[in-house]
Amino acid sequence: MRNLTYMVAMSLDGFIAAPDGTYNDFLFEGDHMTALFEEYPDALPTVARQALGLDEKPNRTFDTVVMGRATYEVPGGLPSPYAHLRQYVVSSTLTGAPEDVTVVADALSAVRALKAESGLDIWLCGGGKLAAALVPEIDRLILKVHPIVLGRGVPLFDGEFPAQRFAKVESRVFATGVTFATYSRS
Repeated sequence: MRNLTYMVAMSLDGFIAAPDGTYNDFLFEGDHMTALFEEYPDALPTVARQALGLDEKPNRTFDTVVMGRATYEVPGGLPSPYAHLRQYVVSSTLTGAPEDVTVVADALSAVRALKAESGLDIWLCGGGKLAAALVPEIDRLILKVHPIVLGRGVPLFDGEFPAQRFAKVESRVFATGVTFATYSRS
């Protein structure tokens, strides 16, 4: 069975994006980015993989990405942002997605079916409402905590769900002040 990993950047006060869905205040340079490129190249948009010469390398961690509509339609977004992965967008209203983007309305059923398949892990890349709906299926959290306080925005989990316990696996602090904290479901 495959794992669902919620890997996302967040602020110190628990927001994954500004109120308008953008994430311009997060750090995109420094040693934490080098670690991200080396350890999780599958989680880079296809255009970034091509620019870094990684587009010919096989996926190592993820072969599927699941995202909410707001994450998919982030301002300046691409119609097929992760063409090197199987792409799923959770929405009941999205139309006109490219052929390589599958739109599903029922996130839980879709993720449960994906987890039952063989293959690499599944990356939940955002957003907060979708993460809250998928809490029962999240096996691992990789939180890239940036040294910034946004004050408001899109929360890491945006919705109600029963408490879930995770165990700390690893934590690394980079010179940029960004911390990668990894947790597994207890």
